[in-house]
Amino acid sequence: DTRYGLGGAIISNDPDRCSRITEAIQAGIVWVNCSQPCFCQAPWGGNKRSGFGRELGEWGLDNYLSVKQVTEYVSSEPWSWYTPPSKL
Repeated sequence: DTRYGLGGAIISNDPDRCSRITEAIQAGIVWVNCSQPCFCQAPWGGNKRSGFGRELGEWGLDNYLSVKQVTEYVSSEPWSWYTPPSKL
């Protein structure tokens, strides 16, 4: 019940409870039975008013990349009204 969601921590001996609460917390980072270790290979960032996007690891690269679809027709047969590539 907050406008922020950077991180949260759960301390419990019950693994099922930890799993349930981890899924329920709306935060970018959740620590279970520890507090605030940071690994540069893991994503860092929050939800809601605690940030947009992720930094670190491969997720941090997403802000600098865009997706491109490339479709290549490789048959020598005509496709619709297009001239086959082998006859160009």
